Amino acid sequence: MEILGAPLRVCVDDIETAIPFYERLAGGRALRFERAGVHVAAIGCLLLMSGPAAELDVLRKVAATITVKDVEEAGRVPADMGADIIAGPLPTPAGRNLIARHPDGAVYEYADRLAG
Repeated sequence: MEILGAPLRVCVDDIETAIPFYERLAGGRALRFERAGVHVAAIGCLLLMSGPAAELDVLRKVAATITVKDVEEAGRVPADMGADIIAGPLPTPAGRNLIARHPDGAVYEYADRLAG
């Protein structure tokens, strides 16, 4: 499994106010999408998230997003080492993702940019 990166997850109160700041900081344009009532803006290595407190509380339990070439492979490797796949793989506006609980109890999202 090849790990391509780990975007920094940033929860913000007002995504529309935050986007211009982070676009200038990261030197890129935001890729925006919404999922389960949460507004997301991907800007370079940053993932801005804003939405209902209950949804953000769930997202905060995910230690990190790990960007991979292929979510299918990313699910097999941790599962072979004792991780539990607790959601996915599922299509997202940007590709596919899955959520895995590692043997140490940490929860991670794995995401790719492949159409699924």
